[in-house]
Amino acid sequence: MPVPSLATCREPLALPFLKQEEPNSISTSAEQHCPSFQYALCAVTSPAVKQHEETLTYLNQGQSYEIRMLCNPKMGEFAEGRKLLKSVVRVVFHDRRLQYTEHQQLEGWRWSRPGDRILDIDIPMSVGILEPHIHPTLLNTVEFLWDPTKRTSVFVQVHCISTEFTLRKNGGEKGVPFRIQVDTFRSNEKDEHVEHLHSASCLIKVFKPKGADRKQKTDREKIEKQSLQEREKYQPSYESTMLTECAPWPEASSSLHSPPATPSLVSPHSFKLQTPESASILETQQWLHKNRFSNYSRVFASYTGSDLLKLSRTDLVQICGTADGIRLSNALKARCVRPRLILYVSRELETNGNNGPHNPTSSKSKLPYYELYLEELTATELTNKLAELLSLPANQIQQVSRQGPTGIHILVSGMIK
Repeated sequence: MPVPSLATCREPLALPFLKQEEPNSISTSAEQHCPSFQYALCAVTSPAVKQHEETLTYLNQGQSYEIRMLCNPKMGEFAEGRKLLKSVVRVVFHDRRLQYTEHQQLEGWRWSRPGDRILDIDIPMSVGILEPHIHPTLLNTVEFLWDPTKRTSVFVQVHCISTEFTLRKNGGEKGVPFRIQVDTFRSNEKDEHVEHLHSASCLIKVFKPKGADRKQKTDREKIEKQSLQEREKYQPSYESTMLTECAPWPEASSSLHSPPATPSLVSPHSFKLQTPESASILETQQWLHKNRFSNYSRVFASYTGSDLLKLSRTDLVQICGTADGIRLSNALKARCVRPRLILYVSRELETNGNNGPHNPTSSKSKLPYYELYLEELTATELTNKLAELLSLPANQIQQVSRQGPTGIHILVSGMIK
């Protein structure tokens, strides 16, 4: 089967909400379950995919492919006020092994391909998109605004190939699959696109130019050589790839234009890492990021605090590997690390003027002491702990000294004894 031309892809798709049906034939329940959005990638699917498996689509590196943004016209809430929607398109890893190391993989690709991007928008060919934005640091992410009441198509280009992320052996290695994911948002009263509406994705593999056409031909010939009984085990090759609904990307709950939230400082006496059983999915995601488990936020994207606490140590090791699995298990069990040194610190009251003698006993007795737990016993660690206590940037503390014999001040540097 030849690869369909661009004109073929632009033909109206036989989607549920584009069919002409009699009003009486549509039940209320069916209307409620009619999808709000559908996204169609205009690229033919592989014929070598078995029934009941997810479709696989081959793409050529650097070629522009159309993604048609389709919105249900019966959903009146999107037509009111003609509010614009924002969609974020990403190319992400499908394999869980690569998801764990996604940041390192993308950084390695950046260094090997300076100045290149993983995902781009072909703006001249796109139709109906507004304010397209290409992130200078997020090489695999693009976003744009669009009107759901108008025809909208965004043309994207994927510049990485699947074999760039495989372990090199003797050549001829299989390429890793990617996913194209689209997350769509609606604006709130402040005109910020933060309310998540819909997410969908599809499975792809990217080849060097014209490689996708050759792979498609090879798959087709392979299936044609099989018996009729064997062919029935495989899906037909569809002219367009429909993205299937999926969970939103973990970072999708916040606008990509908004600055990152400032991490809250842990109180000096707080040592235990806790995730309450009543924590929501969002709160659990925040806990994972705060405690340096952000690499696994996608794996636990649908977990509440209760779900996470039900996992055994063995479960966590299987999911996260030995090192991070043990660390996450200890964090969930609120296992404390015994400090090597505990200091008791109090802030002195400021005196109003210089009249009268300063009585340190009377001023300090009214302020509580805080515990500083030191694990590394270094001057840097002490400076950072004091900065947290005083709510100051660490670089504003120039020197830390301790009182020595006869009241002299000794500069603290290096290791603390």
